[in-house]
This record gives sequence, structure tokens and C-alpha cells, in this order.
Amino acid sequence: MPATTPEPTTATTPDATARAPRSVLVTGANRGIGRAIAERFLASGDAVATIVRSGGAPEGVLEVRADVRDTAAVDAAFTEVEKAQGPVEVVVANAGVTRDQLLLRMTDEEFEDVLDVNLTGSFRVVRRASKGMIRLRRGRIVLISSVVGLYGSPGQVNYAASKSALVGMARSITRELGGRNITANVVAPGFIDTDMTKALPQDRQDAYLASIPAGRFGHAEEVARVVEFLASDAAAYVSGAVVPVDGGLGMGH
Repeated sequence: MPATTPEPTTATTPDATARAPRSVLVTGANRGIGRAIAERFLASGDAVATIVRSGGAPEGVLEVRADVRDTAAVDAAFTEVEKAQGPVEVVVANAGVTRDQLLLRMTDEEFEDVLDVNLTGSFRVVRRASKGMIRLRRGRIVLISSVVGLYGSPGQVNYAASKSALVGMARSITRELGGRNITANVVAPGFIDTDMTKALPQDRQDAYLASIPAGRFGHAEEVARVVEFLASDAAAYVSGAVVPVDGGLGMGH
């Protein structure tokens, strides 16, 4: 009789979803999208920390006060996080600001301030996180961009420039560190129901809403789920990608 291969039994088959808790750091987790991301990882059993300029992090998240515009402060913050929960295995660069102004009225300071937080701040955070990831030979880097970075928006030359540049950053990191089991991806949210969106004039909110194929603003939790996927083992072969979460507004552009 031909030999048969015995089927694995439930007792000896490992749970494919089981994994050890990871050390996760999310910048700007005191509100909005960053908060939802931190809560998502926390619910998954990970050890989660955040770097914030002011308080308000979710309960259970290690809160470290620092300014991403300050290299020494970022380094000290990572040192504190590493002592508390080990080398950072997942980093989400989410902290961002806006200084909206029409091009001809925008000052150098308004342009440079936004880039220093959104772009250079992300660089400082990712550079510091990569040290531990290289030693571990694994890591997940997720940069939070915006549909504005690829779609454009009047009065947001500074913001759009800072967010579009994150794409080049992620793809360059992928080429540098991809062979070490480190991925770098970009999530580009559209108009999400956060304080930043609510602060827009009502007529602008209405105009944006009319241009979104899904017919609604997104929820921070919907962005958090995509970030969670990109940080998972299921996305181990996804790197240098830009994932829109915008209800079809940008159509990938």
C-alpha cells in the first residue's frame, strides 16, 4: 500500500496567530490617528510607548516627553523606552503639525517649522530606531504621510512637501535595510474625523466631503488597522509601499 502522510493534530499544531509581545513606539499618540494606532498595538498585547510634547497618552502606554525637533531629546527618549520595554521593533512616525498659508504669504519660518517636525522629525526618530533594529535583524517602520502629499492642497505647500518626502525616505530605507528583515512603508490617510479635520472651516469640509468617493470622512481606527497590518508578519514582503486610506480620494496619486 502507498505510504500516507499523517495529518497534523490540533495538539501539535502551533497557533499561527500567536507571537511574543513587541516593543512598539508611536510618536504623537496623545490624540487622533496616533492615539488610535497606539491603542491598537496595546490591544494586541504589545508594549507600547510614545514620544509626545504634551501629555494625554492612552492608559497603558509609556509616555516620554520629548520634541522630535531635538536630536538629543529623541535619543534620550529612545534610551528611556529601551530600558523599560527593550529595543524598539516597530516604530510609527506619526507626529505632525500644520502651518497653512497661501504660497505668496508663507514665511520661511512657516515652511521650515512644518518640515522640521513632519519630515526631519520623522528622520530623527527612524534613524534612532534603526540602530536597534539592525542589531535585532528585524523591524517595521511605518511613516504616516497624507493624501495631501500626493494629491496637493492649496495653502499647504509646506505640509504637502513634508508628507510627500516621506515616500522617498521609506523607499531609500527599504533599499538600505531590506536585507536585514526591516521594512519601511508609508500610510497616506485622507480626511479622517480628527480634531485637525474638525478645525477646518465648514465650507471646506463640505467641499472635501463631496470629492470623496466613499462619501464620508474616515475613522482613525481604520488607519490604525492598516498600520497594524504593515507591522505584522503578514506584511513581511511589503516594503517601500504607499498605502492610501482615503476613501478613494487620491486614487493612489
